[in-house]
Amino acid sequence: MTAAPYVEARDTSPVLPAPRGVLSGAVLSALRGGHAPLVNPQAAAEAEPYGDDLQLALYLLYELHYQGFDGVGDDREWDPDLLRLRSALEHRFLNALRTDIPRRASAHDALAAILVEPSVDDGTGVSNYLQNEGLLWQVREYAALRSLYHLKEADPHAWVIPRLHGRAKTAMVAVEYDEFGAGRAEDIHARLFADLMDDLGLDHAYGRYLDAAPAQVLCTVNVMSLFGLHRALRGTLVGHFAAVEVTSSPGSRRLAKAMRRTGAGPAAARFYDEHVEADAVHEQVVRHEVIAPLLAVEPGLDADVAFGIEATGLLEGKLGGLLLRAWRDGRSALRIPLAATAQHPGSP
Repeated sequence: MTAAPYVEARDTSPVLPAPRGVLSGAVLSALRGGHAPLVNPQAAAEAEPYGDDLQLALYLLYELHYQGFDGVGDDREWDPDLLRLRSALEHRFLNALRTDIPRRASAHDALAAILVEPSVDDGTGVSNYLQNEGLLWQVREYAALRSLYHLKEADPHAWVIPRLHGRAKTAMVAVEYDEFGAGRAEDIHARLFADLMDDLGLDHAYGRYLDAAPAQVLCTVNVMSLFGLHRALRGTLVGHFAAVEVTSSPGSRRLAKAMRRTGAGPAAARFYDEHVEADAVHEQVVRHEVIAPLLAVEPGLDADVAFGIEATGLLEGKLGGLLLRAWRDGRSALRIPLAATAQHPGSP
């Protein structure tokens, strides 16, 4: 029997999700109706910066720069009213991050802090938990939530390429080339993650699990677009990318073991196996061939690189705490059960 042809995760644009408050409701109404978002300026200034409403509103606005949404015109990407609202939401989010990370470490010190790997048996991280005691349903939840980034893996970081030059630019492109499959479409990391989802019985359609994702997940995705879409934050995006690459290899090793222990399937294990090897190399390249030459030319970006590293750790810590609290209590970490999300995408 001939296997069904593979459908690209980004072959179509996702449907719009359900609102989570005044801000996201206004954005959704504007996208559906083609008009300016009707938002009281104070609503953005007073919104919970890490909360569901603000983060979903930001996610919707950022996605206009990626895959867009079904039924929403491509020209809305540069709608001045949407951009004006996005700026207000970004201001609130970025100010919160800067308030919660008051210490301005050097890039060297921030990197040194994440290069120290905690004991793999200390159980404090999500990958530790999944490796040692996670259940298959928890692995499936983890994959569904991470799909909001991994199905566009490395795309947000590509925004920084035209803002670099010389050795830093060459090295960044080399790492991105690997992320995008090194010339082989079937090896694009986003495609490998779609294969992982297939092994886990999940729907690999782009954006499928947006309604299920809590604010902590949206924060980790939105922060990449926030840093990537602003030239002034180029150093911060490099710091974020460094944090991802430095921590990916050991975390991926544990997650590969989790996939095998829970019987997730060969494609699920392959995704993380690939990151164990590739990101161990990428870590060295980013540290020595991207950050070092960047700061040699633009030393004023040192604090920005450190901020990007620390902001990544802060948001990943919030997400990890949410997942572990839920799973250790034996309950789902999702806003909507996987089955309901798959059957009713974007429903209120």
